[in-house]
Amino acid sequence: MSGRLIAVVGPSGVGKDSVMQGIAAASPTVGLVRRVSTRDAAAGGEVFDAVTPTRFGEMRAQGAFCLSWQAHGLSYGIPSRVLEAVRDGAELVANLSRSVLPEAQAQFPCVVVLNLTATPETLAARLAGRGRESAPEIARRLARAGYALPAGMTRIDVSNDGPLERTVTEALARLHPVRA
Repeated sequence: MSGRLIAVVGPSGVGKDSVMQGIAAASPTVGLVRRVSTRDAAAGGEVFDAVTPTRFGEMRAQGAFCLSWQAHGLSYGIPSRVLEAVRDGAELVANLSRSVLPEAQAQFPCVVVLNLTATPETLAARLAGRGRESAPEIARRLARAGYALPAGMTRIDVSNDGPLERTVTEALARLHPVRA
């Protein structure tokens, strides 16, 4: 029996981690994937395993990741055990880069993309509010907000401009439709 990976993607500031936590809290059958990153452990936001760039490179060379990528000067990895868990039937939700989606589709038995969107005004306000980036860094992140998704993937688009609870409810309804 195969499970599936729910790949949550969207521009910086769209609320991927909040939506993922909401989905996992509302649906006990969905587990959260904890990424490994070279981001500073004190940066806030998601819960992740922080490692140095040197350690990340060692882990990648040792096959510790089923997926890895770089974004915004940082490295990210999804532990190899995630692929094993999905193959064994788990349904897991992970924050992925849009650039790694083709690789995820090639590796995982079933991938669905939960593409979160928000208006440029919402994104700018959230990025400024989290206080992690300078104004030029925020501008660069906003410029990437329209990054195209690969064609041919199962995709669910959900707006996260409103209350988090509404976004989570809509995402779950679209991920787990009632079967007649």
